[in-house]
Amino acid sequence: MLIVYTHKLTPRIRYVFKHILTRILQIPIGFTTKVEEFVAHSGPKFSYSKVPLGKEFFVKSHELLFQQGIKDVELSIGKWDGVPCFFYQGDKSDIPFDIFSASFYLISRYEEYLPHIKDNYERFKASESIAFKNNFLEKPVVDIWAYQFLKELKARYPVYTYKERVFQYISTIDVDNAYAYKYKSFARTMGGFLKDIYQLEVFNIWDRLAVIFNLKKDPFDTFQKIIDSKKKHDVRTIFFFLIGNYTSYDTNVSAAKPKFKLLIKDMVDYARVGLHPSYYTMKNFEMLKKEKNRLESITNMPVIRSRQHYLRFSLPDTYRKLIDLEVLEDYSMGYASKAGFRASTCTPFYFYDIDFEIQTPLKIFPFAVMDTTLNDYMKLTPKRALGKISDLKKEVKKVNGYFITLFHNESLSNYQRWRGWSRLYDSMLKIVKSE
Repeated sequence: MLIVYTHKLTPRIRYVFKHILTRILQIPIGFTTKVEEFVAHSGPKFSYSKVPLGKEFFVKSHELLFQQGIKDVELSIGKWDGVPCFFYQGDKSDIPFDIFSASFYLISRYEEYLPHIKDNYERFKASESIAFKNNFLEKPVVDIWAYQFLKELKARYPVYTYKERVFQYISTIDVDNAYAYKYKSFARTMGGFLKDIYQLEVFNIWDRLAVIFNLKKDPFDTFQKIIDSKKKHDVRTIFFFLIGNYTSYDTNVSAAKPKFKLLIKDMVDYARVGLHPSYYTMKNFEMLKKEKNRLESITNMPVIRSRQHYLRFSLPDTYRKLIDLEVLEDYSMGYASKAGFRASTCTPFYFYDIDFEIQTPLKIFPFAVMDTTLNDYMKLTPKRALGKISDLKKEVKKVNGYFITLFHNESLSNYQRWRGWSRLYDSMLKIVKSE
């Protein structure tokens, strides 16, 4: 066991040290505030404080982990072995930066509590983040720092045995529109026809008619293709179903439709299923609760996984709502406009509520890339998109983290704006599963 001495043991210290040392580096740890206990320990150890006790391995602390609440924090980005880092502590520390305070700042999403400009959907903008402004959004720097720290620790304690974690991949599928044309209400179908006629979308009119009269398969019905790829490549897959009432942002088939219910039940047999809370649930607890109950009544299973539609969440409010409803895992941590690591880590972490200064039971699974980001925001071709996915996978593989992707059933359809993208998903799985 690795022992850490600190002059004051705070909830923040417990939280971030366990993320870095236990979850990332797989090292069991203990804490002490007693000098004599620290000195007596014969195994690996280091002190985290303002000044060293003697000649032990020493990390000089920034004040962030000893504070409470949100305060203005001055950030100055430097480099540690070529990797961007902040909270420089000078050469008296065995590592030049306080990576524990820096990691807490990033994974607690401290900057999202500070005043910031929101986008059109009331989301924290990627361009507002320290990671984007300093060109490390596409690197899981928290995990990289952890391994750089481990290198220094191994030099001091070469005899100690260190366990290596294993790279993991999770494929997540958001079902915003299970079907393009099938099982929609008469009013929505007629509205779609009139819109296509007005815009002279001849091919859409034909496709709509062909699907409705069962002359052609609905283009968005790609679920068997996804399941086949899951079996072929042996990947963990999670479907997030949008089952909220119809709004201009929530346009899925009605959850009352028997065929849609049957689809959800079928997916439960092959993969994990989670809730995709609708657009307005970010601020509406009763709506979120209603949708969770609705999905549970379809699957006859407790809903423990969730991802917000449009990635719309507000800290800490949305996460508190999920906790109140006993949701255990959230997969919303990422940006719509940019690929990369919103919390600068590729390791699942527990949500830390800064207002109450506690680690909560809600586990956050950060994703690295989304199909609509590559196509709609970054305007990449499928070939270049695959290259971007491959680059991100390599970054995660270097630190044996979790590589999580977000696709939609629509993007496998080869239809409308997804023409030419149908093979990308299977090609991505081949890359992910290759050594």
